[in-house]
Amino acid sequence: MIGECSIKSFQNQLLNNDTSLESSVIQLFAEIKEKDVSINSFVNLYEDQSILKAQEIDQKLKSGASLGKLFGSVISIKDNICYQDHPVTASSAILKDFKPIYSSTAVERLLAEDAIIIGSTNCDEFGMGSSNENSVYGTVSNPNDLSKVAGGSSGGAAASVAAGFCHVAIASDTGGSVRQPAAFCGVLGFKPSYGRVSRYGLLAYASSFDQIGILALYPEDISLVLSVIEGKDEFDSTVCNSYLSSLNKNGSKVAFIRHSGESSQAKKAMDQAYKVLNDNGIICESAILKQFDYMVPSYYIIAMAEASSNLSRYDGIHYGVRPDNINDLNELYTETRTAGFGTEVKRRIMTGSFILSAGYYEAYYKKAQKVRRLLVDEVIEILNDYDYLIMPVSNHSAFTKGEKVDPVEVYQSDKYTVLANMCGLPAISIPLSKTENGLPFALQVHANQFQDNSLLEFGQKLKNILQ
Repeated sequence: MIGECSIKSFQNQLLNNDTSLESSVIQLFAEIKEKDVSINSFVNLYEDQSILKAQEIDQKLKSGASLGKLFGSVISIKDNICYQDHPVTASSAILKDFKPIYSSTAVERLLAEDAIIIGSTNCDEFGMGSSNENSVYGTVSNPNDLSKVAGGSSGGAAASVAAGFCHVAIASDTGGSVRQPAAFCGVLGFKPSYGRVSRYGLLAYASSFDQIGILALYPEDISLVLSVIEGKDEFDSTVCNSYLSSLNKNGSKVAFIRHSGESSQAKKAMDQAYKVLNDNGIICESAILKQFDYMVPSYYIIAMAEASSNLSRYDGIHYGVRPDNINDLNELYTETRTAGFGTEVKRRIMTGSFILSAGYYEAYYKKAQKVRRLLVDEVIEILNDYDYLIMPVSNHSAFTKGEKVDPVEVYQSDKYTVLANMCGLPAISIPLSKTENGLPFALQVHANQFQDNSLLEFGQKLKNILQ
């Protein structure tokens, strides 16, 4: 079955004629239609074109024609990544029926290597949320326990991998939106270094934090997909051209970032990992981030400010569903955004506009950027002495749907994940154990900027040791 093995393993099955891609894809869609009714991970499925693509690849296999690096791979994409002539809505009513006229660079590169994109996945509206409860398509359920959330904002992506619906999911990570749902659903979630993967064709939330990430069951699948989608892009000037490969680390010395706010669940997991790694010859030491308590406030100040700017284009003129019977421009803006945006998006736009206003820019936005600079300097100093940083992904496992309604409490869910985005670091969440309620719990590992490949190698090592 497609979702039960790695891409390379499935490719070997195809090469050995143990199965056909067409029959596997047909079987997969039958399973998705049966099971995803209760999970709600997909918002669009591309069944007909996926089967046609599978037939094309089967013919290539028979004829001996050259195949792409990702032939036979089945991939889902988050509903904020453009795929030409396919709906992309960011799970928002304001983009109902919108179809982009171009594909994102990541999608173009996946298709060029014979990947099959089977559908787009549910997410928090415009990537704003930590539970996938802020979607116009409804909440995504956790495949491990349907009463629990899948995490956010890429809950649909994580659920699609955890449920075995695809080999890999492509999603966006702004403050932990790949790693946290991956942790809740028990899969791997990888956020590349900022500038490693082009953001062209990703609907922007907070441009200095946004990064396309990868979710999968196997580290080797993440490495393979990263090798395809990374690299220079003429449409995105923030992409770095070189990756400092000579600076790769061997993972012999790691720092566990400890914090007084650790829950008993997180403390137990960190202590367990610390002991196991030490027992396996890895030098482990504890470290403290002096800026830790300022990370979430600073992150949200900057993110909301950038969101208020990026989402100004959804006004009923440039983009967005335009209501009927409008009398003037102000009414057009008001009615479009009132009907189109959900509560959380409105909250962040309004807060961001306030932060950037003339009287408060210095007091909030400028101070947050100063904290960000201090945090980057502190993390670089720590990474001069250690190969990797290890932290929890969250203080808790997946919570019950509807349990968290206080926005500030929800924002605090990101206290461990925003570090990677604030500093532009690569980070990966790795399932560690099951909690007392049987749900997955994960740790995350950070590396220095552009040490993505060595991080993935260490992640594989860590996964083997810890599980």
